[in-house]
Amino acid sequence: MTKNGKKVNINLRFNILTVLIYIVGIILIVKLFNLQIIHGAEYREQSNTRLTRESVLEATRGAILDKTGASLVTSKMEFSLEMYKTKADIDTLNKDILNMINVLEKYEVSYVDSFPINIEPFEFKISDNELSKWKKSNNLDEDINAEEAFYKFKNKYKIQNTNDINEIRKIVAIRYELSQKGYSSTKAVTIAKNIPREAVAEFSESSDKFTGVNIVIQPVRQYTSGNLASHILGYASQINAQEYETRKNTYSQNDIIGKTGIEYVFEEYLKGKNGTKQIDMNVEGSVTAEYISEEAISGSDIVLTIDANLQRVTEAALANNINKIASGGFGKAYNAQAGACVVMNVNSGEILAMASYPDYNPEDFVGGINQEKWNSYTNNEAKPLVDKAIQNSYSPGSTYKMVTAIAGLQSGAINLNTKINDTGVYTKYRDYQPRCWVYTDYHRGHGYLNVSEAIEKSCNYFFYETSDRMGIDTLVNFAKYFGLGSKTGVELQGEIEGVVSGKESKERLHNGESWSAGDTLQSAIGQYDNEYSPIQMARYISILANGGNRINPTIIKTIRNTDGSEASKEEIEQFVNNKLGIQEENIENIEINQNNLKAVLEGMRSVTSDSGGTAYVRFKDFNISVGGKTGSAEAPGNKVHAWFVGFAPFENPEIAIVVMVENGGHGNYTAEVVRDIMAEYFGMNTQNIEEDMSAIPYVEILN
Repeated sequence: MTKNGKKVNINLRFNILTVLIYIVGIILIVKLFNLQIIHGAEYREQSNTRLTRESVLEATRGAILDKTGASLVTSKMEFSLEMYKTKADIDTLNKDILNMINVLEKYEVSYVDSFPINIEPFEFKISDNELSKWKKSNNLDEDINAEEAFYKFKNKYKIQNTNDINEIRKIVAIRYELSQKGYSSTKAVTIAKNIPREAVAEFSESSDKFTGVNIVIQPVRQYTSGNLASHILGYASQINAQEYETRKNTYSQNDIIGKTGIEYVFEEYLKGKNGTKQIDMNVEGSVTAEYISEEAISGSDIVLTIDANLQRVTEAALANNINKIASGGFGKAYNAQAGACVVMNVNSGEILAMASYPDYNPEDFVGGINQEKWNSYTNNEAKPLVDKAIQNSYSPGSTYKMVTAIAGLQSGAINLNTKINDTGVYTKYRDYQPRCWVYTDYHRGHGYLNVSEAIEKSCNYFFYETSDRMGIDTLVNFAKYFGLGSKTGVELQGEIEGVVSGKESKERLHNGESWSAGDTLQSAIGQYDNEYSPIQMARYISILANGGNRINPTIIKTIRNTDGSEASKEEIEQFVNNKLGIQEENIENIEINQNNLKAVLEGMRSVTSDSGGTAYVRFKDFNISVGGKTGSAEAPGNKVHAWFVGFAPFENPEIAIVVMVENGGHGNYTAEVVRDIMAEYFGMNTQNIEEDMSAIPYVEILN
């Protein structure tokens, strides 16, 4: 093609492009004319009277189930009331807030109120430390009093529609909540939950009286079995400011979040994924249309290893026993108020039941706990909010003697034929000469005993001598092998490590003091610095019962996702370790000689089956063979904590049970808790365990 041909082609393209631009321009002008001139008034009216906002469609929180699939925690759907910003003037807003409150109070519905000033009399209801921060954040003078501050807020919110001080206080409370949560035309703030249908109807029928009010259906946490397993389940409540600050991308200020227990640890699984809903409103704030733009995805279900029926029996048996001890049901009354119990599968480490007494009701925290109820929990000296099975540690007393026995046998300090003569008082050291308990009670010793007999009789003298022969370092190593003095890794927050009594603990806890022979003697019988949680003790007894194999306690059976899949054990373990900061233990493996172990276990069987055993009176008519050990551990404040540890059936162990009662007096007393739980587990039902936690069973005189 010639140069002239190329020029013609370029010109042709240019002309076509010019024509296209011209045509597009004409179309745009026509559309603009149509919008602004022909339909302008109509569209201007729509834009001034319609607002579309996006609302969160809350995902249903996952359920928590027992091992059989029975529901322990679920979610129910209920009506909630929320407010969003409209173009209404301040006077209308204040008037309609009061209208809203009148309806809520008519139907006895509680609503948010975090305003920190009470009236009649005027007073601040927050601590002095928090008050100073609050005044500063609200631009109030440091020396302003409660009444002056109250009227500052009245003026700030321009409340002129009423002179009644109580009504003013109500309006201020809602306006304060809206300002704190930062509500807008596209961001609502929840004011009240659990709205009855009658109130919903009244709000709907007179919507013109309630500016910016919207009724929504939301999932609400429901604890279906009251106080059952409360320390395991934990509770969920509304997210606080600090929690929200670190989770803004995935949470709204109205969301609930797990605070304790399983609810806290598995929050990321339970929460699910919120959806979105588009809401059309007119300028007055009335909703004209709603439609879902993104569906919510429900949270995963957490399946526990516990059995709800066994859990119920365990809690009742523990509560009844504590009440019986406190009321003098075994003879002497002790000021027993608290305790814990753990039931564990000896081979898998699965926790079948775990109780802490006293307990609490997680329902009290749904929607926010009131101050009176909170004070009743926090001011209770028995500390019902503390999970004593994992968050407290106690001296184990004589229940520790099996550690000393195994350590002595394995190290060669004693053997299966060794007999030690208990003369009553251990006189080897001039500066420390402890006594056997039998000498304290009867002014004599046990005489010659082998290791099995020493466990049956719980002979202190035998274990003094055994520990003195082998030394404290050996004893410490075996205690650690049995999992004592370290976290078990159970999937719950706040687990305590405990303390293995030894040179390291003394240096750390006693201002660098050096170790003495007397310290070894005390440590050998479960005293001195020894302190362990009931769950650690349950692992220790399980290891004894299963042949010496270390296990890792768990309370999680599986996690079921909404798509039908299940999380792998590896995924769950990694998630929990990261969440709780659990590090893998580096414990030297010990091959326990089975003959040595058998001798120790035989001693435990004699505790329950021989007439001279310290728990014989509790198991003499029991149909299942049980290995057990009592323990009475001295504690600060002249208290004696009562322990019983046991496993069954003796010939082929399945479960280990550990019970501890604070200031319970004697381990023998707590043995009946273990008996009653075993009766339920093995289907014997020899005791009628009352589900009423306050019930006190028949009085039995200790033989």
